[in-house]
Amino acid sequence: MKIKRIMELTAAACSCGDADAPQEIRYGFAADLMSDVLKIETDELLLVTGLCNIQTIRTAEISDLKSILFVRDKKATPEMIALAEQNGIVLLESPYSMFRAVGQLARAGIEPIF
Repeated sequence: MKIKRIMELTAAACSCGDADAPQEIRYGFAADLMSDVLKIETDELLLVTGLCNIQTIRTAEISDLKSILFVRDKKATPEMIALAEQNGIVLLESPYSMFRAVGQLARAGIEPIF
């Protein structure tokens, strides 16, 4: 699934990165505990989280994640956006709850990692 389609399904705005990027998202993982995210070793992964701080971007950097969907209307700070840009991470911001966003994505074909 392309980033644009994820944006459509979750009413998300792109605050960083190229929404028309050719990258393909196959899997989704929802978590607010970054220690859980650090255990994941999967390509083509979208992180869905309500934890909107610099540590989320650092965790994505360490885990080599290229896309994050912030839910519950959380907004990335300029510092977060700058770090995401340096690491080629797409940041999306959705007004949906985590439950609703994940449901929409799962219905549309995003697969769980386990």
